[in-house]
Amino acid sequence: MPAVKLPLSKQLAYACGMIGWSIMTNIIIVMLPYFYLPPSNAGLIPLVPQLLVFGVFNIMSLIAASGRFVDALFDPFIASLSDKSENAKGRRIPFMKWAIIPAVVFCSLTFYPLVKGESVTNAMWLTFTLICFFMGATAYIIPYNALLPELAHTGAEKVKLSSLQQVGFVVGIIISALVNNFADLVQHILHTPNRDVAVQHTILGLCIFAGLVMLVPVLAIDEKKYSRSVPTHLPLLAAIRLTFTSRNFKYYLISDFSYYMALSIISSGLLFFVTVLLGLPESMGGILMGSMVLFSLVFYPLINYLSKRIGKKPIMLFSFGLLSLIFVAIFFLGKLPLSPTAQVYILVLSTSFPLASLGILPNAILAEIAENDAKETGENSEGMFFAVKYLFVKLGQTLGIALFAFLTVYGKDPGHDYGLRLNGICGCVLCILAMVFFSRFREHRVK
Repeated sequence: MPAVKLPLSKQLAYACGMIGWSIMTNIIIVMLPYFYLPPSNAGLIPLVPQLLVFGVFNIMSLIAASGRFVDALFDPFIASLSDKSENAKGRRIPFMKWAIIPAVVFCSLTFYPLVKGESVTNAMWLTFTLICFFMGATAYIIPYNALLPELAHTGAEKVKLSSLQQVGFVVGIIISALVNNFADLVQHILHTPNRDVAVQHTILGLCIFAGLVMLVPVLAIDEKKYSRSVPTHLPLLAAIRLTFTSRNFKYYLISDFSYYMALSIISSGLLFFVTVLLGLPESMGGILMGSMVLFSLVFYPLINYLSKRIGKKPIMLFSFGLLSLIFVAIFFLGKLPLSPTAQVYILVLSTSFPLASLGILPNAILAEIAENDAKETGENSEGMFFAVKYLFVKLGQTLGIALFAFLTVYGKDPGHDYGLRLNGICGCVLCILAMVFFSRFREHRVK
């Protein structure tokens, strides 16, 4: 008996899961360096020492890397359990349900350091909370993404559901980018003089809200009704090896890794670029991020249309190329013959198209790769494909945050900002690498 087609109301419920997950992961990406290693004009106190290990890596780089590394190893384990699950309520939803509470708790605790000042103790606490948060988030997002090819049964349906999923992702980005704006309200309403406390209260509230939103697809979608999937019986290592037999998947992974490493540089550095390179207030960061992702929504219908007419690959390649030029512009922020406000708005609005296309298309492409593999091999390992993808995504995000944190050693304050500008050059190189590798991808279009 074929699965029932997923109605629009259930598609929107599915997208809600991405909103909650996006809020918490982007709070980590956007606020972690700014909260623990703030610039001198932020009104916050540094919480971890700016020490170099082996003369190369600073503590924040190692913390970010250790948390993501453990999480990356956890991804295939969760994927294997989900792919093999014979739970009466489905292979995916039961995992998602139990992952929400630890994700909310440890995302919140990440911003509650044990010592009110620079301390190695804070560094150890931060490592612990990040590892626990990432493991909780993984137990949600891997089964969640594996649902996409099981709920959407045609190429057009996959692109549509991926588009709604990406809308959820950008809504989460907007909300997480407004942390400082919400903190301003907390200070005003609660008369909180301490900026650190206001930020902490804000993040706690947003994490609770994110957890509630993540419950929506768990409660609204009957997995057995809308999905007809068969548990795989492959052992963990065999399932991982199977994903790498796909030529397309290899090139997809490398380009995705490079892109997410570059994207993490923008996300981690936005508040620094705004306040240090352009001299604008930190509250502009949330407004700019919101403007960028809202404007990106304008391009969603165009991307859906173009993907049917010319295919997904040309759009991906164009987006990587445009993003590489945008990164070059970051190097010159504050030095161009335009007002700071004009410079930053041109930058963020130019980023809207690649943000939209590189948000919608990759998951739809991967869903097709996983579906084609299931037809060829007879093994339904969708979860493993998404697990390997997110392993590389998280490694890319980790190295992006680590690279950004490392380059702050060479300047992150007004008048001493060379390290921030170097991030623009690094991002450009990464986007060019993504474009080169994805050019090797062979797109199979159905006429």
